[in-house]
Amino acid sequence: MAGLRALSLLFLLLVSVTVLPLASSTGGDYERCEGAVRGWADSAAETDNGGDDKLNLKDLLFFLHIPRTGGRTYFHCFLKQLYSNAQECPRSYDKLRFDPSHPDCKLVVSHDDYSLTSKLPRERTSVVTILRNPVDRVFSAYEFSIEVAARFLVHPNITSAKLMTSRMLTKSRARAVSTLDIWPWKYLVPWMREDLFTRRDVRGIDKTQSSKKVNAYDVEDMVMPLHQYINDPVAHEIIHNGATFQITGLTNNSYFDGAHEVRHCVRRHPDLGRFVLQNRLDRMLYVGLTEDHEESARLFAHMVGAQVLSQSGTLNLDIKEDPPVGIDSHSSMLDPEDEEANEHMNSTHGWKNNEALNATEDDHGNGNMTVAKLMETYESCIAKLRKTQSCRRKISLKKVEEANFTKEARRQVPEAILKQIISLNSLDMELYEHAKNIFRQEHLMLRGQRPMVVQHTQLAGQKGWIHTVCESWSCSPWKVATFGLGITATIIFVAFTVTTRRTLKLKV
Repeated sequence: MAGLRALSLLFLLLVSVTVLPLASSTGGDYERCEGAVRGWADSAAETDNGGDDKLNLKDLLFFLHIPRTGGRTYFHCFLKQLYSNAQECPRSYDKLRFDPSHPDCKLVVSHDDYSLTSKLPRERTSVVTILRNPVDRVFSAYEFSIEVAARFLVHPNITSAKLMTSRMLTKSRARAVSTLDIWPWKYLVPWMREDLFTRRDVRGIDKTQSSKKVNAYDVEDMVMPLHQYINDPVAHEIIHNGATFQITGLTNNSYFDGAHEVRHCVRRHPDLGRFVLQNRLDRMLYVGLTEDHEESARLFAHMVGAQVLSQSGTLNLDIKEDPPVGIDSHSSMLDPEDEEANEHMNSTHGWKNNEALNATEDDHGNGNMTVAKLMETYESCIAKLRKTQSCRRKISLKKVEEANFTKEARRQVPEAILKQIISLNSLDMELYEHAKNIFRQEHLMLRGQRPMVVQHTQLAGQKGWIHTVCESWSCSPWKVATFGLGITATIIFVAFTVTTRRTLKLKV
């Protein structure tokens, strides 16, 4: 019995020696992480404590482009109309060679996260962005990763594809920026390309149809199923809560010191996300929504476009209602941001340069521009991009034709997967709700300002006599009031006199 007790005590001692350090290290890790995240949050709050003139466009516009939000549409169909090629910062999308010191640099459009502002004149920079429903953004990132990777399936094997990629990048880097240079696609596309070739090798190179009929998001012998994609470590590192980490400058592409530690602390301890979710969106010039595409475009034209035109001296102050936009509010589901991925399509399919891109290459400064004309140009441009993207996607997915991604196919995805995506993107869900509140405020503010614009335009014509009076008479409030009452009394007296004389004549 004594021996059994001694053995039991020895066992408990061993367990305590093993477990207590683990518990201690876990608690210590949380405390260390909390300190790191709090420290970063305090530092970020001090850095962001700028002026209150967020509604005024500053010298440099930074379009923080969150992937799969339709930002490329804004780049080609809005910003290319507002800024000349010379005004765009060289290689905006290419972090390795990005140069913000260019003397005429007035526009940055980039997937680089908010930490890029550390390289910009912060006090002279306005930031704009677009957010998308996190579930739809995950779907779109999954689809686009497969679409671009599938373009390499024209090669007989992965070795040939990599060799072609190396040659293509060497050639393109001298004159353009490739998708494979751009975050996050420089990680996601090679990962998905490797997976596609592996699955093709298993099923046979000539087979383009799946052996089983399931929904487009679960064709496992052709492409990585959605449920596997969202649970992969790569997706956890780059996709989930990606908008939050991009807005905060905490992606794996960050310029901020300590970003890696803070991001991983938040991933390990999700409750620390409350320190990360600051109100940085509140300090941006404009926040759009992919889902409300039509109204977002209208707000962008009025809040950003009008100021760019005014600063450049090309704005014609023609106050008119915008014509109906006539765009499907969900047209941004097409996300024509992959126009930057042209190079591989050109090399493998012999395509000429994109017609829509050529049409919008540098149309800035063509006469006087109004907001209404800017919207008309935008509508024409987006129609071309929609058509081009639809054709490109069809060709890209030809080698994996059962991965036919449509809105109807999305509805077949099990509810459990949708709930998991929501859970994995809890920070993005909260950020998106805040963005919707800001968007509503922008909309109400714009509706309140537009009549004021008309009033100011009308008053401008009356400025002459007011200016004359004030030049010859000190315009203190009581003097202006007295002057106004005097004029009113004079008018009443004259009217009364005329009426009295007419009455007397009638009596005679």
